[in-house]
Amino acid sequence: MECYLLGIYLFLFLALGTLQRSSGTTAKELTCQEIAVPLCKGVGYNHTYMPNQFNHDTQDEAGLEVHQFWPLVEIQCSPDLRFFLCSMYTPICLEDYKKPLPVQGDPDTLCMDYNRTDSTTASPVLSKPTGRPGKPHVPPHRTKHGRPGVQPPKRKPGSPCDPGCQCRAPMVRVNSERHPLYNRVKTGQMPNCAMPCHNPYFTQDERTFTAFWIGLWSVLCFVSTFATVATFLIDMERFKYPERPIIFLSACYMFVSIGYIVRLIAGHEKVACSREYDVEHVHYETTGPALCTVVFLLIYFFGMASSIWWVILSLTWFLAAGMKWGNEAIASYSQYFHLAAWLIPSMKSIAVLALSSVDGDPVAGICYVGNQNLDNLRGFVLAPLVIYLFIGTMFLLAGFVSLFRIRSVIKQGGTKTDKLEKLMIRIGIFTVLYTVPATIIVACYFYEQHNRQSWETSHNCSCLMEHELRRPDYAVFMLKYFMCLSVGITSGVWIWSGKTLDSWRALCTRCCWGSKGTSGSTYSDVSTGLTWRSGTASSVSCPKQMPLSQV
Repeated sequence: MECYLLGIYLFLFLALGTLQRSSGTTAKELTCQEIAVPLCKGVGYNHTYMPNQFNHDTQDEAGLEVHQFWPLVEIQCSPDLRFFLCSMYTPICLEDYKKPLPVQGDPDTLCMDYNRTDSTTASPVLSKPTGRPGKPHVPPHRTKHGRPGVQPPKRKPGSPCDPGCQCRAPMVRVNSERHPLYNRVKTGQMPNCAMPCHNPYFTQDERTFTAFWIGLWSVLCFVSTFATVATFLIDMERFKYPERPIIFLSACYMFVSIGYIVRLIAGHEKVACSREYDVEHVHYETTGPALCTVVFLLIYFFGMASSIWWVILSLTWFLAAGMKWGNEAIASYSQYFHLAAWLIPSMKSIAVLALSSVDGDPVAGICYVGNQNLDNLRGFVLAPLVIYLFIGTMFLLAGFVSLFRIRSVIKQGGTKTDKLEKLMIRIGIFTVLYTVPATIIVACYFYEQHNRQSWETSHNCSCLMEHELRRPDYAVFMLKYFMCLSVGITSGVWIWSGKTLDSWRALCTRCCWGSKGTSGSTYSDVSTGLTWRSGTASSVSCPKQMPLSQV
């Protein structure tokens, strides 16, 4: 490849030398004609003259030779290479100036650094260096002899450079006026340009691995959360407040995993994509079809509900540790916990559906909100997650401070603190297992909303050299989807104990032999250590059926 580029560069150098040797020839009257060479159409001027500096009598002859440089133009090794070549092979012709326009330049500055930006490339390409540091230009449009000269079009760094911007494949053009997205969709600064069904930035191997990756963790999440919920249903009395919200959090993640499994079974195209007027693209601003809506509700509604149950879990731990509330006092407010945990996500989900803000995710193949609209991403996803994470973390920190104080008081009274220390360790572990993934998810969404527009622009406007390497990081997306399911997987940590085995053994005994399983031991409430009073021994009572109002 290096030899190939070196050969092209050498040929370009010789061609420029020929141009410079012929620049001093006597100018003659020229006849302007419209440019017909495909490479030079829309380059910044519309008319040329023949013969050119290389004695090509027709544009066909010039076109055959200049198209030898097409590979170098295609790889965008310099933002001004195309204009430079066309100014030599199809020189500019002005109706009111019937003389050749000289091109001053130094080929050493062209295509020598692929990572060079406009600010370091455009300046010296077509203007003769003056030898003064920081002064590579002679006055605009004039050579040092005062004659008109040819210079590339002015560009501002980071701005679109027509005609470089277009709806490039695999982006989907929406040409039919009857199409529902006509004049309603815009991608990478290009109107009527839609995102394809599959993400255009990743390879086919990466797409295949994405389906495997999401499928693997969604199945593991379902197994773990189902085991947690089933264990709770077998022995509801065992899981009391303040730790009971963990069960509901696990139930939420179980339904989230079902949403991903539905996508795995139905397929990427059936869930996230739409095909209208022979144009296939991801869903935009929709409330249907039914499969898309179901996946959205499973993932968004229960995902947001799980975040609220996390806040409630932090609150109940704070009430038990900091406010010295007993489990019965906390359980008396359970109806309010359920009201908040289910009502707020319901209102948000209804708002998303009412605003037709559901759209397809071209990476995961699910339906969610904010995949194609950054305002929806910030309003319905990013902002709530940040708020929930902040509130929950504050309650946790306050609760841990109180736990350490209680532990100190108990030790001073000569009472053992083994159970309380075990509870603190379990709370600490689960805190890390939730807070870390939640923080990473928020960071991934910030990364996406900050860079998405530049990804789309760099795809459609390949001439923007400063965006050439701006492509989404595949690992960030894989990390995001893993973290979205990891909390459900780790929620099973809370039931990893011998008591869980006893509960399942008792169930098997009742089911297989028809006899009533009796518990070999009485489960004491761990949270009673949180409500310790000096001089008062913790009482242990036999378990009894929990009223439904305190679930």
